[in-house]
Amino acid sequence: MHRLFIFWLTCTASLTAHSEDRPNILWIYAEDTSPWMGCYGDVINAEATPYIDSMASAGVRFERAYVPAPVCSATRSALIVGQSGIRFGGHQHRSSRKGPKIYLPKGVQLLPEILQDQGYTTFNYGKTDYNFVWNPAAYNYQLSEQTNFFDLANEQPFFGQIQIKGGKNNTWKFPSKRKVDLDAVTVPADYPDNPVYRAVVAQHYDAIRMDDDLIGEILQELEAAGLSDNTIVVYFSDHGANNLVRHKQMTTEGGLHVPFIVMGPKEYVPTMRQVRSDLVDLLDLSATTLAWAGVDVPDWYSGQDLFADNFKARSFVAAHKDRLDHTIDRVRSIRTDRFRYVRNYKLDRIFLQPQYRDSREFNKNLHDLYAKGELSARHAEIYFGERPAEELYEVSVDPHMLVNLATNSAYRNILLQHRTILSDWLSEGDRGIKEEAIEALQANGEGTKWGEGVNVEYEIYRTDSDGDGLSDKWEILNGRDPEDGLLYFNFDCGGWQTEGWFSQDLQCNLAGNLGFLDFELGADSSSIERTGLNIQFTQEDRALQLELRSSSKVVARVYANDKILGAVSVDASNLFSPVAIPLDIFIKNIIYNLKVSFEGQLGSFIEIDSIQVIRDIVDAH
Repeated sequence: MHRLFIFWLTCTASLTAHSEDRPNILWIYAEDTSPWMGCYGDVINAEATPYIDSMASAGVRFERAYVPAPVCSATRSALIVGQSGIRFGGHQHRSSRKGPKIYLPKGVQLLPEILQDQGYTTFNYGKTDYNFVWNPAAYNYQLSEQTNFFDLANEQPFFGQIQIKGGKNNTWKFPSKRKVDLDAVTVPADYPDNPVYRAVVAQHYDAIRMDDDLIGEILQELEAAGLSDNTIVVYFSDHGANNLVRHKQMTTEGGLHVPFIVMGPKEYVPTMRQVRSDLVDLLDLSATTLAWAGVDVPDWYSGQDLFADNFKARSFVAAHKDRLDHTIDRVRSIRTDRFRYVRNYKLDRIFLQPQYRDSREFNKNLHDLYAKGELSARHAEIYFGERPAEELYEVSVDPHMLVNLATNSAYRNILLQHRTILSDWLSEGDRGIKEEAIEALQANGEGTKWGEGVNVEYEIYRTDSDGDGLSDKWEILNGRDPEDGLLYFNFDCGGWQTEGWFSQDLQCNLAGNLGFLDFELGADSSSIERTGLNIQFTQEDRALQLELRSSSKVVARVYANDKILGAVSVDASNLFSPVAIPLDIFIKNIIYNLKVSFEGQLGSFIEIDSIQVIRDIVDAH
């Protein structure tokens, strides 16, 4: 018994000594925040973010830090696991809440679980937002208040996270004398410079200032609790500004570039006032956190210890974008030293798809300006234009990603290099290749508070009562009558712009700017088709009408059920005009498919505004 007691005492003393040797680690984790602080050289917030700036002065500021996804849950899931969500299935936003559950691969532990096993106290104050099933016991301590750390003195070493609101701060009550003047801001070049977006930009500055106040309280209370000397403090964000629609939810510099600052004891954060300009993936923070705790990095981690003796700077950082709430997408991106490469997989939808911010003034402003023709050509293109399969930007000189170089022959070799880098990265695994199960789509796209799904993926299980190839739900959501039995396609839904039309002989994307199909004739004759119909024309259905224009004279031939319906000549014009094909011979027949072929000069550019059946109005009296 005496020997057993001595052994226990020796082990306890050893563990206690080891605990005292190891640092506390505190993540201050901001939501939706771009690096618009004084220490990042921002003129507006110069001297307005003193506490964030003080962290940079006391430690290391990373100039080029990027998150693995431009939305909170995908980034947060990745960082807590240690690898990109596309590797383990955590890539779809807000997965595993309702609908099918997602489980981590066998043997994979969360970062706080690994640290708990090594004697760390772990806590999280605020949101978690993980896209998989996890055990809340991963956090074994509950912080009583966001800035009360006195009880933690007896819980060392600890790994904790304090979630702060960032761009989501309610700035209405922020002191007016500290608010940013709308006339003083510079609106990023990828947004219209108008009062709406000046207000958005100014509010984001105010939100950062509010966070800075809170960070000051956190740092002061750490010192008051006697914890500051042995605590590594990290400040960063989960993605870019929330009310800038080409930041959050976009694989752009604005969406993925975030603030990242570390300060702590010199044996862990070795240099004061250090500025690092190497490319950093925030997944490196997960690996570095383990290294600070003296824990070996697991083999599934893709990050590296940023302060290791054998640290090797990255040649690229990668990112992904998948379903965001009810908005379905798939985008992959690579950022190298000078360039950002983007690969878009779903080309039948515009960039600014229907989404959870549709009712907000800044989003409505873009749609209103587009409808009035008041957006600049480039702004119209990056929000409502045809989505290219590839994008390439020299972001070192074009940070707002306005000049797409993917089709510029002078950058052909650079494009090929980036294709290879992305393909090699994806070859290690991409769960986004496979579409989500119907149950997952229903859970995220039907009757949710953030909106209803309008992408084609939802059409798989929805009912189409009148056989026009568009589900009842989709027609209701797009302001149409689901029971009228009327063929009508006007291509104005940004989530499924083609409305099911496709081509077997054209190599280009049919989806043009929002509201249109467009294409160039790839041969003397090219055609577009619509299958999946089960509709019967009535006596009142007079003609099938196409509203279109062409750069040169073409002949359009319309087929129903592979039988010629009629033909019409379309003269070259800059104006849209209707052409109609009578339906006489198909009255009472059930139509299963339509095809429109175009014959004309090779390279003729054709735009279609709508395809619809013209129906006579019957007087009920």
